[in-house]
Amino acid sequence: MDPTTAMYIAQGIHGIAYGMVLFLVASGLTLIFGMMDILNLAHAAFFMLSAYFCYQFLSMTGNFWLALLLAPVVTAFFGILMERFLLRKIHAFGLMSQLVVTVGVSLVILAAVKIFWGTESLPVKIPPILTGLVNIAGMDYPLYRLFIIGLSLVVLAIMALLLYKTRIGKIVRAAVSDPNMVNALGINIPLVFTFVFGVGTWLAGVAGVAIAPILTVFPGLEAQMGMDAFVVVITGGFGSLAGAFIVSMIFGLLSSYGVQFVSTLAPVLMFAFMAIVLAIRPVGLFGERE
Repeated sequence: MDPTTAMYIAQGIHGIAYGMVLFLVASGLTLIFGMMDILNLAHAAFFMLSAYFCYQFLSMTGNFWLALLLAPVVTAFFGILMERFLLRKIHAFGLMSQLVVTVGVSLVILAAVKIFWGTESLPVKIPPILTGLVNIAGMDYPLYRLFIIGLSLVVLAIMALLLYKTRIGKIVRAAVSDPNMVNALGINIPLVFTFVFGVGTWLAGVAGVAIAPILTVFPGLEAQMGMDAFVVVITGGFGSLAGAFIVSMIFGLLSSYGVQFVSTLAPVLMFAFMAIVLAIRPVGLFGERE
């Protein structure tokens, strides 16, 4: 394979890997908004918190796989606490109350990680089994980035099965469409929504662990990924998982090829794409008009 073709392929895989992580974050955000009508501005902070939990568990046990298992679960637990004791109480007061509370929680999380872990970047080591290179059509490519793509696909397959092939998934979708009817059947709607919020936060947690070895862990991590995730949700359409997936892939490729070919314009490419989409379709690619 000639070097130019290899470069194009490598940048494409880079873009897909970043797009998959971005989708994990954005899917949790759009799942919470689409099913609960809650715009959670603390979502990216939970993503960052999971990366710190990964660092901590890895420091304590030396086992990346245990950190990958535990960090998202602990993050989801804190997300459930926020939904149960804060968001549920102020949900009836509208979007502005949600924004104020979730921004406040985000600032508290940011302050907490600075207190417990400091402000320096903390490295997370890739497990030895994933540190090598894989030969793809004569080109060597980092195995860990392929692992990220595979992990993301597995998580998304599990989510699809959960939502569309299980009883709890049917209950969740029914509760979104007609919560009063589901409540009349004796199903605890607040508990269903707490489950949805926990799953959405868990998705952000998985993304935080996956990206930690590549970006390292630092207090500005939530701002870096959070802005991209919100742009994905807005461009794809609030509440649309399909829109979030397609736009995440587009943004991942724009970011990867943009850095390679137009590095000075790379930071604004996704915003330019968002502006074009919203100018043509204000509700986003797959958003529905009310």
